[in-house]
Amino acid sequence: MSHHFKEEPHNAITDSGIARVIPCKELDIGDPLKWLSLGLRDLFRAPLLTVFFGIIFAAIPWFITYLVTLTGWHLVILPAMVCFMLIGPFLAAGLYDVSWELEKGHKPSLWHSVKAIKRNAVNEWGFGIMLMVLMIFWLRVASMIHALYPSYLSDSLEELMPFLALGTVVGAIFTTIVFFLSAFTQPILMERKVDLGTAVLTSVNAVWLNKGPMFIWAAIIFTAVVFGFLTGFIGFIFLMPLIGYGTWHAYIDTIETKRERQYE
Repeated sequence: MSHHFKEEPHNAITDSGIARVIPCKELDIGDPLKWLSLGLRDLFRAPLLTVFFGIIFAAIPWFITYLVTLTGWHLVILPAMVCFMLIGPFLAAGLYDVSWELEKGHKPSLWHSVKAIKRNAVNEWGFGIMLMVLMIFWLRVASMIHALYPSYLSDSLEELMPFLALGTVVGAIFTTIVFFLSAFTQPILMERKVDLGTAVLTSVNAVWLNKGPMFIWAAIIFTAVVFGFLTGFIGFIFLMPLIGYGTWHAYIDTIETKRERQYE
């Protein structure tokens, strides 16, 4: 599948002057399926690491749900689901490392994956804090929406509908913003010695200039998350690593390098 190199267009993102923006390639509409198939290949090439990371991914939402059951506040499920999607990119660093090692022709190891987070430590943690701030902000917004919901209404779907609709719209806007901010940020920070501002703006720019393919990719991720929840999180054991590996290949395909990558 051919990628078209194009002159980097000037837009509000590239002209902002906040940080440098690394150029991106123009993607084809079918690229997300290619990333998925490459991710699947990595999944079969590193089955033990896949299951290890997958179990962690499944354990987190299970724990959130367990807390919900303890507190009996079922309305926390939607905010928790979005929180999980927020923490995802940060946890995925280990998975990106597995794909990266396979690409270099190395044998991936757990220790190497765990060390991946330390490669650009200050900016990696900065990214984690940024996601955490967004997560706390989302929880505040969600609790405000919940506060608007009158306590005298019953829990019937009909009466919950306006509340759920508002929560869904706000959640969708929020998730879209986070997708722009974090689609490629983590892999950029892992592979390149750049600051957080450059990584985030590069990610926003790449998603903006490739809205079609990236919308399909976002829909694939969202479907995987929904399917994971519907299977009682069992699906996450395989789906989250698959999305993680796919994201690494998406990054390799999308963000330009000045020189061809040379792997020894």
